[in-house]
Amino acid sequence: MSERKMITAALPYANGPVHIGHLAGVYVPADVYARFCRRTGQDVAFICGSDEHGIPITIRAKKEGVTPQDIVDKYHEIIKKSFADLGISFDEYSRTTAPKHYEVSQDFFKTLYEKGKFTEEVSEQYFDEQAGEFLADRYIVGTCPSCSNENAYGDQCEKCGSTLSPSELINPKSMLSGNVPVLKETKNWYLPLNEYEDFLNTWIIDGHKEDWKPNVYGQVKSWLNDGLKPRAMTRDLNWGVPVPLPDAEGKVLYVWFDAPIGYVSFTQEWAAKNGKNWKDYWQSDDSELIHFIGKDNIVFHCIIFPAMMKAHGDYKMPKNVPAFEFLNLENDKISTSRNWAVWAHEYVEDFPGQQDVLRYALLSSAPETKDNNFTWKDFQTKNNSELVGIFGNFINRVAVLIHKYYNGVVPAGPENAPELGEISKAAGEIRQYLEHFEFRNALSSMMNLARFGNQYLQTEEPWKTIKDQPEKAAHALFVSAQIAVGLAQICEPFLPFSAQKLQQMFNVKQMDWQTVELGEMLIPAGHQIHEATLLFSKIEDETIEKQIQKLENTKQSNKKTNPNANPMKEEITFDDFTKIDLRTATILTAEKVEKADKLLKFTVDTGVDVRTVVSGVAESFTPEECVGKQVMILLNLAPRKIRGIESQGMLLLTTKSDGKLSFVTPDDQVENGVEIG
Repeated sequence: MSERKMITAALPYANGPVHIGHLAGVYVPADVYARFCRRTGQDVAFICGSDEHGIPITIRAKKEGVTPQDIVDKYHEIIKKSFADLGISFDEYSRTTAPKHYEVSQDFFKTLYEKGKFTEEVSEQYFDEQAGEFLADRYIVGTCPSCSNENAYGDQCEKCGSTLSPSELINPKSMLSGNVPVLKETKNWYLPLNEYEDFLNTWIIDGHKEDWKPNVYGQVKSWLNDGLKPRAMTRDLNWGVPVPLPDAEGKVLYVWFDAPIGYVSFTQEWAAKNGKNWKDYWQSDDSELIHFIGKDNIVFHCIIFPAMMKAHGDYKMPKNVPAFEFLNLENDKISTSRNWAVWAHEYVEDFPGQQDVLRYALLSSAPETKDNNFTWKDFQTKNNSELVGIFGNFINRVAVLIHKYYNGVVPAGPENAPELGEISKAAGEIRQYLEHFEFRNALSSMMNLARFGNQYLQTEEPWKTIKDQPEKAAHALFVSAQIAVGLAQICEPFLPFSAQKLQQMFNVKQMDWQTVELGEMLIPAGHQIHEATLLFSKIEDETIEKQIQKLENTKQSNKKTNPNANPMKEEITFDDFTKIDLRTATILTAEKVEKADKLLKFTVDTGVDVRTVVSGVAESFTPEECVGKQVMILLNLAPRKIRGIESQGMLLLTTKSDGKLSFVTPDDQVENGVEIG
């Protein structure tokens, strides 16, 4: 393992918040790995930032009637805060609209241009005549040629995962106007990926078959077997990094050209602030580059970006690209457009002080090799049964017993007790698993040490032996204290907030990983610990039901054909419905109710009788407009007094788009008293 690590996490689009799928598939595992590498004494640069030039940003801006800059400013701050709140320990979190990024990405492009690495090609691209714009791939929708999904984008079908080009879509349409686009000639600069096939085959297929994850290796191999084609590195758009050439007005760098260069520009920002040399991380032989990404980004990080770096000539290739699969939510695919997600910033608000619970739940369900599923019930079980019932229970018992019997001073015990080997074993296993990007196994090793501690304490029963065998009780609590401190050390990459509490509770500082692996005592006899505090608290059923209901509301909202329609009221039976007596009626008189701006008093001929009805419609109708109007009345509603007037029924009304009320009336004039239903 290299002594220097350049660790990147996929740049999130700044067109919305981050959700648990992003966290489980990229950011929490990347953070665990970065924290672990720091603990083993490596020189780490953990870099990320907001991707602010993607087409999703301009789509959102058009929908909201604001500028793309407004969108990215808003969501950059939300995303950045969410990461900080959840303990994602980036050394630098920047953005691709930063001046430094423009400078670095344009310089990168010019270097390739001056080396003759691009080809200039005039091609026909889709153009929206009504909008007067060339259409980026994401602005074109049509039928996928692979799976017949009618809502495939011009660059990818999100249903089957196929990577597409706009020309492959069947029946393409513009997302700007809905019209069928026309083909129009335009010039762009292409990177001939086909010229890098031999390099990529040697580097990946021959060099990383054994150490790259099968899903990554397999997808790259499939791409290379199909043969690579030149890919445009510029686009005809008005939002992005301008192409730095005199004859390129109205063109910007392709987002998948400028975005990964963000890793470099952000590193340069960080290095300048911290007195570092950025080239030590990107261009030195003793540095390892690791990209954490989701599976939909594999081709860009394993083919396009490496080809760009190879063309440039000064950069190292990534050592590994541990791409994760997707996380589902309650057995359904997470979807930002359907709001089917658990948003990071909302979780922090709903579960204050419980960031580590989410980290633990996501790591234990991490979609490492296949898609996995998150459910709120499983989240609750993992917290209550594992974090509270095992981990927290052990820590609390150890601290409470040491304070009860020894005034918080760790008693003397065997410094070479065999049980201390469990600490060394757990630390060694975690190292091995994390070096191979096996986060679920690493998390299990941490929890297994907590289980061992619980079992050991339960077997030794120092609360029973303290009277008759005080030395045995002291030995048990000495060993238990070592295990507790071991947990305080090895849980830090996974549960950083809890580790901080634990280290404070046991009055220790963070140690390097090698010290924990030695299997020796971690604190001496006579060491003073602080009072016990609860690490985790039980999550009640009501809290979980509230989250489940929130998702159920989302599901119902997604079924709406009218997004402004209110949710359905409580279900009634057919027998309930038959009790309702709806009739046609005619308003005979109408007048305002004194000292009530919203109320009108009506005299209504129901066909059964003439009665008084009071209704809050004065802001939508004048009394004169209502007289003579045939309406529908709920006849058998129990009378009630409104401003001293007995109202004997309810008139049926709807709300128009402008907020005004409208009477529900029959299409044709009919007799009063005709039953409806």
